[in-house]
Amino acid sequence: MRIRDLLEPIRTIGPDEARAYMQEHKEGTYLLLDVRETGEYEQEHLPGAKLIPLSQLSDSLHLLDPEKPTIVY
Repeated sequence: MRIRDLLEPIRTIGPDEARAYMQEHKEGTYLLLDVRETGEYEQEHLPGAKLIPLSQLSDSLHLLDPEKPTIVY
């Protein structure tokens, strides 16, 4: 499975649009994915974010739900 298959259509949004999306949708209806490294995540992260470091993402695709919209930061 390729990451593109899980995340299509891919669209870039800015922080204001992401914030608005999260306010308008119930937590759990989308995936908030933090792709930074563990130390960065531990210092600070958005509430509800799931950590999968970018370096591990291709090996962790099975953890993503292709049925849910995914916001990656």
